[in-house]
Amino acid sequence: MPTLADTVDALLPQTQCTRCGYPDCRAYAEAVASGAAGINQCPPGGAEGIVRLARATGRPVLPLDATHGVEGPRLLAVIDETWCIGCTLCIKACPVDCILGASKQMHTVIEPDCTGCELCVPACPVDCIAMIPVTPGRSGWAAWSSDQSSRAREQYEFRRMRLQRAQSDNDERLARKAAEKLADLAAASRHTDPAVLDSKRAVVEAALARVRARREAASAPAEPSASTPEGPEHR
Repeated sequence: MPTLADTVDALLPQTQCTRCGYPDCRAYAEAVASGAAGINQCPPGGAEGIVRLARATGRPVLPLDATHGVEGPRLLAVIDETWCIGCTLCIKACPVDCILGASKQMHTVIEPDCTGCELCVPACPVDCIAMIPVTPGRSGWAAWSSDQSSRAREQYEFRRMRLQRAQSDNDERLARKAAEKLADLAAASRHTDPAVLDSKRAVVEAALARVRARREAASAPAEPSASTPEGPEHR
């Protein structure tokens, strides 16, 4: 059965912009469900988004909290390729993998997938990214559809899993290298001062311990949501 956090998450626009004060939409949904965050902290959802969250949680409708931004049209990131230096920092910052390019090559934005989160703008060291309004006269959910929200969630989850796989592969590589180092230390023990050998062994074993800790954290089951049903439909 869906938790309240699941319900709230499904009602968010999934732009992953972090303007709510949380690292992603799911984290904000968890905070709303637990009572740690207000329902009026999502500028991309705008006034309609607040109404949706109020209906789901049973809380009163509030004005959008201006400290988190203002409701506006959907924005599109546009890269000025004449100034782009191919640093890849915008690619790393994009939460939905909608920027294409490689190191020292020009980057470009996949327009249909851009959520307008603006996270690429401060990441760019040469200020070559502009945010262009693409839905003038329409803001909030009037400028963003459920299909776009679903697509953005899929893209974000794919990116998250891709990064986890990359981290796991890197950990495996480091673990193999550390194991080889330990074997080399043992083989060289006759020619190395014992104190130096012990110091090197401690460094390598500490590295292996960090890799094991990351593996255990990645494989640990997610903790159940601390949220409790609050809305009328959960009573």
